[in-house]
Amino acid sequence: MTAYVLVGGAWLGGWCWKPVARRLREEGHDAYPVTLTGLGERAHLASPEVDLETHITDVVNLIEYEDLQDVVLLGHSYGGIVVTGAADRVPERISRLVYLDTAPLPDGVAVADTYPPEARRYVERQVEERGEGWKWPIPPREALANFGSLEGLDEPHLELLYSRVTPQPFGTFTQPLRLTNPARERLPKLGIVCSFPLDQVRQMIESGNPLFQGLDSPEWRFTALPTGHWPMFSRPADLAAILLDLSSERPVGSKLRAT
Repeated sequence: MTAYVLVGGAWLGGWCWKPVARRLREEGHDAYPVTLTGLGERAHLASPEVDLETHITDVVNLIEYEDLQDVVLLGHSYGGIVVTGAADRVPERISRLVYLDTAPLPDGVAVADTYPPEARRYVERQVEERGEGWKWPIPPREALANFGSLEGLDEPHLELLYSRVTPQPFGTFTQPLRLTNPARERLPKLGIVCSFPLDQVRQMIESGNPLFQGLDSPEWRFTALPTGHWPMFSRPADLAAILLDLSSERPVGSKLRAT
């Protein structure tokens, strides 16, 4: 039996994992969809003080208080930086890190640092004008595609998304990640690529950009799940199938393959 801890991206709560978690549990595994502080059903806890460390602590506390071992820890989009931080704190409890349409950030980098200047200015205006200076509401539909491909999402998906998303405390995007434990680097890692081709992943790895440093190490492999940026809505059964494969799979060296 495997324990899956699932961390969604910006604006999402544990609710987004319902179909995926159901499938994992049907196969006899434990699934823990995480709702980070200030999001989803924990929206009442949102405040300007919520930052990246708050969300890392959310995940670490779940793992420790549930006494989870051999965890498959998945982060989607923004959740990638959260699971990187959590694995740095408790690497001995993690069996594999999964990055869903995202990649880890290095020490000292914040999510907002990765945005092009124009995109960052747009987000900061949204925070000031629509988010009381400390929270980022999900962009309007006409702008959402600028922050992730909408491929595979139909109208019911979008209606569900916009009916349940909650504003993201912006401190989670501006606080730099702090990493101190090299044991995290030795954990097996899987990148599930959804919204761009595997060839582009190879190009990014070979570009020398420090944001992608280490993705060519033996601890890494990548698989493609062609769809948009939100596969938990557009291809939940196929996403669950990839995760179920991990429960019986031995760690392997870095490679690229399509699913």
